[in-house]
Amino acid sequence: MGRATLVLHVGVAPGHQGVRVGLVVSKAVGNAVTRNRVKRRLRHLAAEHLVSSAAGLDVVVRALPGAASQPADLAPDLVGAWSKALRRLAPEGVPVGRRDGSDLVRGLSG
Repeated sequence: MGRATLVLHVGVAPGHQGVRVGLVVSKAVGNAVTRNRVKRRLRHLAAEHLVSSAAGLDVVVRALPGAASQPADLAPDLVGAWSKALRRLAPEGVPVGRRDGSDLVRGLSG
């Protein structure tokens, strides 16, 4: 799911009991300080979505240069891309995600 500040890729990981999130922030985003700031924001924002996501997902968030220049757009872009990706993966009539978060991995890589 592409947005102005990021691209989100979601895949199903059969047999995996949690949600794994990977972050990709290239040098095109900015210098080391800027890239680390973007990674910290993305980790914080992605952690909020782990509770509402079903187990067995692999999510990769690739930051675009707009993530550094438009930080206010980062949160709404991630929310929109994440929810759209989950809707596309869920079959009709199946609720997306577990609300209690009992089956999710809380850690984030990056």
